[in-house]
Amino acid sequence: MEHTDPDERWLVTIVHAAFFLLLGSSFARFLTRDHGGARTGGVAALFAVFCLLYVLGHFLAPAPRPGSPPATRHLAWLGAVSAVWVVLLVLAPSATWCAMPLLFAGMHALPPRWAVPLAAVLTALVVASEVRVADGTLNPNMVVAPPAVAAVATAVLVHLQRQGARQRVLIDDLVRTRRNLAATERRAGVLDERQRLATEIHDTLAQGLSSQQMLLQAAERVWRTDPDAAREHVRRAAEITSQGLAEARRFVHDLAPADLAERSLSDALAVLAERETGPGLTLEFRLDGEPGPLPERLEAALLRIAQGALANVREHAAATRAAVTLTCLDDQISLDVADNGRGFEAGGVPGASARTDPAAREPGRSRGHGLPAMRIRARQSGGTLTVESTPGEGTVVSVAVPLAPPAPSFLSVPDTSREPVL
Repeated sequence: MEHTDPDERWLVTIVHAAFFLLLGSSFARFLTRDHGGARTGGVAALFAVFCLLYVLGHFLAPAPRPGSPPATRHLAWLGAVSAVWVVLLVLAPSATWCAMPLLFAGMHALPPRWAVPLAAVLTALVVASEVRVADGTLNPNMVVAPPAVAAVATAVLVHLQRQGARQRVLIDDLVRTRRNLAATERRAGVLDERQRLATEIHDTLAQGLSSQQMLLQAAERVWRTDPDAAREHVRRAAEITSQGLAEARRFVHDLAPADLAERSLSDALAVLAERETGPGLTLEFRLDGEPGPLPERLEAALLRIAQGALANVREHAAATRAAVTLTCLDDQISLDVADNGRGFEAGGVPGASARTDPAAREPGRSRGHGLPAMRIRARQSGGTLTVESTPGEGTVVSVAVPLAPPAPSFLSVPDTSREPVL
């Protein structure tokens, strides 16, 4: 197995080094103390087989990854190398402490219910081998030390194994949670983008097409009786078509209003009021205060809100006069669109609904996207949108967006003489 964890690579390296160090010292002790005549060559050959089997097992029967069940090849290797060690232990008690690497190999590969009995058997064989070769009075450490060392090593390895299993479960849960969170954020982003696109289409292309339809229908009605008026309607429809084409191109490019491409917000609102002024409807733009630099997204949102409010005035209010007012304060910018149309019952309605949007209240109409879209734009800009209307007394749509406060100046005196303009 190829170990990718640096700590695990170091651990495996240390275990292998300990095995070869213990094997070398055991063989040296056998040659100096335990060798005996004709069996010396056979035991030395068995030492070599034991070493070769251990090395081949590392390449041919690697240990499983943590948390994975051991492969059949690894279990066969573990059984073969343990059997050779037992035979070697009988012939050469010097090989006693080679049991430690075998203990690690068994604890690393086997589940605790198999590894603990294996550790107990290896420890019992070590104790029996130590007692068998003891000279004179039995040293209690020969009986107590191996089980104590084996118990500590087994407890530590089992604890690390179980802790690793718990960590793998937590990591799997974390990875799964991150995937679910990424999928949820992706779905939310798709929905937000759909909402944004729907709002942009409603405030640009849909309103332009609606105006063109109204103008062309008016031209058709007076085509024979008043050709000049009909041609004027067609001319205005063509202008709106050009404006809609510019909006569509800007929409495809970066979704920014075409009126803001080379103008400030106040200039764009003035152009909008002039463009919407026509037979039966007079629009006026008012600027209160000096507009400072604003974020592009905020300028685009305010212009779109004004376009949406004026679309409702044109299509539903039956108004003759309307005013667009941009009020610029130090800590807030507000936009008001007021008309003298027929109004509607809007008191007590907290959000956009069929009662708030007159288009949505008309039987058989499926529209009603205007006010909800304006509220969404205001909320996304950090502001609020309110609608005040009374039947027969007109409607006022107001949006207020707070601005970052300017740096304090000890030389400036606050202007308290300014009155709010509606």
